[in-house]
Amino acid sequence: MGKRVLLADDDQLLASLLNFRLKKSGYDVHHSSNGKEVKEYLKTERPDIIVSDIMMPYFSGIELIDFVRNELKLNTPIIIISSAGNEQNVLSAFELGANDFITKPVSPTELLVRVGREINK
Repeated sequence: MGKRVLLADDDQLLASLLNFRLKKSGYDVHHSSNGKEVKEYLKTERPDIIVSDIMMPYFSGIELIDFVRNELKLNTPIIIISSAGNEQNVLSAFELGANDFITKPVSPTELLVRVGREINK
């Protein structure tokens, strides 16, 4: 079984593309399209890495970082992807404990490199 990736993004087209590329590279991917699904998944599962959009229904990527770091107390690597790449979002993500930040449009190849780098640290 490959390393487990939690992919959280409500953009179905992008999520399908990233899901396909990650699976093709040997990762076991779980996709959630909103923050409620992410929280439910994380109550019972421990992915090796989390890739999350900032803007999601019910629970933002920023709230997700806070939940993972401060409530669950996990050191799971988190990569944030967002079209909202303004400086405040980037700073908030890093201050809360994100490991990396990629501005959309996301290159699937770049994402694979960054996921591999974080998982193999």
